Amino acid sequence: MEISTNHSITQGELKGKVILVTGANRGFGKAMTMDLAKAGATVIMLGRDLGSLETAYDEVVDAGFAEPILYPLDLEGATPEHYQQLQKDVLDNFGQLDGLIHNAGIIGTMMPIEQYDLKLWYSTMQINVNAPFMLTQALIPALNKSADARILFLSSSVGRNARAYWGAYGVSKFAIEGLSKTLSEELEKTNIKTNSLDPRRMRTKMRQTAYPAENADNNPTPESMSPAIVYLMSKRSSALNGEQLTLALD
Repeated sequence: MEISTNHSITQGELKGKVILVTGANRGFGKAMTMDLAKAGATVIMLGRDLGSLETAYDEVVDAGFAEPILYPLDLEGATPEHYQQLQKDVLDNFGQLDGLIHNAGIIGTMMPIEQYDLKLWYSTMQINVNAPFMLTQALIPALNKSADARILFLSSSVGRNARAYWGAYGVSKFAIEGLSKTLSEELEKTNIKTNSLDPRRMRTKMRQTAYPAENADNNPTPESMSPAIVYLMSKRSSALNGEQLTLALD
């Protein structure tokens, strides 16, 4: 199902909403953080690098948008205890969570499964699959406190149609699709809607790593695609649950 990126952002549309974004310090995560804050949401910016988180924070504040919250956390090394502490921090400070966007991920390397480095495989799976699982599991109680909550998993076309040499990244995205669909079934009778989203090609560092010979200027910017995330976190998308969504290249 295609989702248009041509959505106007109404200031205050998400006022009172608390939304956690992983990988919020750069690329698509940073762009969606800006737009969510522009719409009035309080964004919990989770990322590994505090310096780039602070830079993104300054940009949001300087633009006059809703002030975000910084939450430095390394998803590769995070334990269940870290996620339980995050749940406590969210509930103690906000009483609920209205949105959880799993944007962070690493691409690993392009090579045949037969030759794939075991350490890199484990690292990719930890960041791309295990961390979203543990984070979601820990935050479902906070999401249940919201009257209208969303979980959004960032996926990829290689997690829906297998392609050779995409290795751990491709396999991790197939796992994310399964996690998203399973959760949507389990939470069907709750206030939590769960979907996956393939953002397609975008002018990001990850895309450049995967396609080094590609002319990046031909790809849309993250800023041109991120208004769709505001739509997916808003009441306008309340009918969507258990969907495999794809951003349209409007």
